Amino acid sequence: EGQQKVQYVYRNFPTGSGFGRKAVQYFTEIFKEAGVSPKRVVLMHANDLFGQNQSRGFQAAHKAAAPSWDIVEVIPWPEPPSDLSTEVSRLKAAKPDVIAPITRPASAQLLLPEIRKQRVESLGIVGPGSPGLYEAGQLAVLKEDLEYVLTSVPWPNFKNPRTRTVGEEYLKRSGGKTFDTNSGYSYDGMFVIADILERAAKLDDPDAIVEAMKKTNYTGGLMQYGGPIHFNELGDNPNAIPTMIQILGQKPVAVWPKDAALQKFAFPRPKA
Repeated sequence: EGQQKVQYVYRNFPTGSGFGRKAVQYFTEIFKEAGVSPKRVVLMHANDLFGQNQSRGFQAAHKAAAPSWDIVEVIPWPEPPSDLSTEVSRLKAAKPDVIAPITRPASAQLLLPEIRKQRVESLGIVGPGSPGLYEAGQLAVLKEDLEYVLTSVPWPNFKNPRTRTVGEEYLKRSGGKTFDTNSGYSYDGMFVIADILERAAKLDDPDAIVEAMKKTNYTGGLMQYGGPIHFNELGDNPNAIPTMIQILGQKPVAVWPKDAALQKFAFPRPKA
């Protein structure tokens, strides 16, 4: 979570608490922009370490922000799950306005079809931040069950011409893969390392490299940021923020915040 500084460790990625704060912010802004006032949000999550941390971060951010909507129930499941019918029955009984799942790819493949099978009514599915809801393999398996699902994830800034150019080249060189969370941050990691090494006074002195890291103010990133890449006293980049994406036409598209959006979101979820 980045609460304890490790001497030579620096991270350019959103923290768990940062995910939670941005998710609560984006939920609230999207509801307002859509002109709807959901009250009942049901949080569902994998109970592995990742799912627990993401869930805690989201709940803590909700408590701190005190928005007009409530988390009325929290439903964990064992990861990987073999069956989620009981958890989805609990979800249905909670009468959610919004379903907020924190999934792994395996659990998403069980959860979304089960929600459809049990005909759980809601305004939509909006993930606070996790994998499993946007990858190409998931889209191929889940198809229409993923359509209109929103999820908050680290995402490339495709409004940046440089990102678009790299994304197109990546598509060609990778055999058709989407330039996304994993690939985008890998590129930015290399760019930041190169920037640090160019500025370091000595390349054979770890402390000189750390000193250069501390002074990082890199503006050439390909991902969505809230400002230049730099590192705080804990070694995290506070400007590493997620983007709300939505599956539209079986493709992940940035829809929020407005300065990152390539299309307008569809919420509430259109009726079939």
